[in-house]
Amino acid sequence: MIGIVDYGMGNLHSVTKGLERIGHSPFVSEKIEELEKASKIILPGVGSFRDGMRELKDRGLDTFLRDWAETGRPLLGICLGMQLLFEESEENGPTTGLSLLPGHVVRFPGKTSTGQAYKVPHMGWNRLKFQQPDHPILQEVPTGHVYFVHSYVVNAAESVLVASTEYGDQLVPAVVGRNNVWGTQFHPEKSSVLGMQMLRNFANVVEVDQEVAK
Repeated sequence: MIGIVDYGMGNLHSVTKGLERIGHSPFVSEKIEELEKASKIILPGVGSFRDGMRELKDRGLDTFLRDWAETGRPLLGICLGMQLLFEESEENGPTTGLSLLPGHVVRFPGKTSTGQAYKVPHMGWNRLKFQQPDHPILQEVPTGHVYFVHSYVVNAAESVLVASTEYGDQLVPAVVGRNNVWGTQFHPEKSSVLGMQMLRNFANVVEVDQEVAK
């Protein structure tokens, strides 16, 4: 069973409907005792990094998610939820994240290295480039475009970069992952065939051995 974390900042309805379209019946909760009954957890999110971490901490969900990941159980972050998996964000001042993946979140500069301006936020459909085509989240995923809406981007360690795109001349980590912790910067439930296949792959993934996940 898939549990969706409700911390007051998630795109809960669209994620729920996306999972229902592929034959699953997820539940939404902010209660740790209920989320513990899940076999997989999705951390969605829209809004600011600082607010997101505050809401998680207020509910004790930050510790829960770290402990969950430590056991090897599958965890997927979406949009802000993906960013929260990383070490720190500069949004509204430095804020420590869940530190489950190596990297830092920064604002799009709005100018390329040659001084050409581009719009922030990044909104629209961009084509993915696969850095780790054999990663479980990319199995049977066709090449194509997915839908982004974000003003901040992760400077992620190369080791966790699964797929990327570009905006301006900025590399955008679009899919990240290490062991049982995965994330998508875009909204898979709004990204047609590609995104729905990624949700299906997450829903079908098995638990990672605890020793491997450490």
